[in-house]
Amino acid sequence: MDALATVTYAGTKKNLVESEMVADQPAIKGNHVKVVLEFPRDTDPFLKSTVKAAEAAIKYHCGQDVEVEIVTEFKTQPRPEVGQMLPGVKNIIAVSSGKGGVGKSTVAANLAIALARLGYKVGLLDTDIFGPSMPKMFGCEDARPYAVKKDGRDLICPIEQYGVKLLSIGFFVSPTTATLWRGGMATSALKQLIADADWGKLDYFILDTPPGTSDIHLTLLQTLPITGAVIVSTPQQVALADARKGIDMYRNDKVNVPILGLIENMAWFTPAELPENRYYIFGREGCKQLAEEMGVPLLAQIPLVQGICDNGDQGTPVALNADTMTGQAFLSLAQAVVTVVNRRNKEQPKTKIVGMNKPK
Repeated sequence: MDALATVTYAGTKKNLVESEMVADQPAIKGNHVKVVLEFPRDTDPFLKSTVKAAEAAIKYHCGQDVEVEIVTEFKTQPRPEVGQMLPGVKNIIAVSSGKGGVGKSTVAANLAIALARLGYKVGLLDTDIFGPSMPKMFGCEDARPYAVKKDGRDLICPIEQYGVKLLSIGFFVSPTTATLWRGGMATSALKQLIADADWGKLDYFILDTPPGTSDIHLTLLQTLPITGAVIVSTPQQVALADARKGIDMYRNDKVNVPILGLIENMAWFTPAELPENRYYIFGREGCKQLAEEMGVPLLAQIPLVQGICDNGDQGTPVALNADTMTGQAFLSLAQAVVTVVNRRNKEQPKTKIVGMNKPK
């Protein structure tokens, strides 16, 4: 114990004895010493260096011929292994797009709310680490998730709004400050929002993914068995070209995530004073043609309506009001998603998590 009192634990700036990390009296049998050290969590960044320092201190003070065995325990239970996360979640749906600015987050938010209004248990994870938008769209920018103790682990409790469990990095960073993180920091934060949160039992877990094909997408594919992907695009050819890349990412031989269907957003514009008129500002039925080409369903055509934008900015998505034309459009979309997911689960095997290539 005197030897261990010479070792400083960087997490508290105190020695191991003062930090109450020595779980029991060291067990001595002949020339063998067994020490149990208790760390806050299995991901403690000072674990390896502390264990080496403790071993060296015992040998220095008690003799180099002493056999030292150090066992580590944790106050918080380890994070579940990949493949065992979210055991209470039935379906994981990735809402994706190849191009930014096509309304993917708007669709994800309204889809989640519409599914909740249909009576399903729904969770929504904002996986866009660098441009989170869900706190604003759900009208809860000032909310701060708190931790709960469950099964020996400290878990983040998602914010509940409009019947949807919600988490976003936007709850933990300043809304006016750029998030200047390298890829590794972003993916680590994303894994925390998935594995270290109390999501509970969900019928649908919606992933609002960032535009393009990036580290975030790969992390999701390597962490979760995604039931299927929904691709959002506008009808214009520039957006459709990127949508094809998004489809290709999920259909890659090493990924094999089913494409549940396409959603054509901003399909046409109808002015309030001319409700019978349709103006195809971004092209006509581009997503419908792409869906036919790719052999996947066209799940919905969402019109370009100012109310969708206004309600999103105000934190009251249009799906909250099923009496409106746009609210009914998202309710129909939710029903279509339920149909294609049920068909997919009946006809296709469960998606496998993408394996990580180990260096030779």
